Amino acid sequence: MTIATLNQEHFQQNDIPTRLNYLARHLKQIQSLAQGFASEDKIVSLMRESLYHIEWTVPHIIDIDIDQAAELVDLGRIVARWLFNWETIWADTEARRNVALFAQQAQERVLEMPILLSQTTAE
Repeated sequence: MTIATLNQEHFQQNDIPTRLNYLARHLKQIQSLAQGFASEDKIVSLMRESLYHIEWTVPHIIDIDIDQAAELVDLGRIVARWLFNWETIWADTEARRNVALFAQQAQERVLEMPILLSQTTAE
């Protein structure tokens, strides 16, 4: 799913676990690409898409679990900060390493969200 094909209506047709899995995959890719010398544009695109995924998922989680919704909002704030400061981050190996580490931890937290676990084990 690229920015050109990113479609809110289509994305929101997915259930919440599927949406969270998309977000987790993006975080995994960000983590992987930030560790290497990948295309800066690809990472920026993944971050932007992740922000959309969060924005389009939170309203559907807030009535189910406000703590998980808040955690996603916090994640969105961090990703937005990365985007705002990306030129500086990209030029600093240690800063990119920190982004990669946080993205890995965030991916693990998303995959461990009770709303994801409860809905995937109920199937």
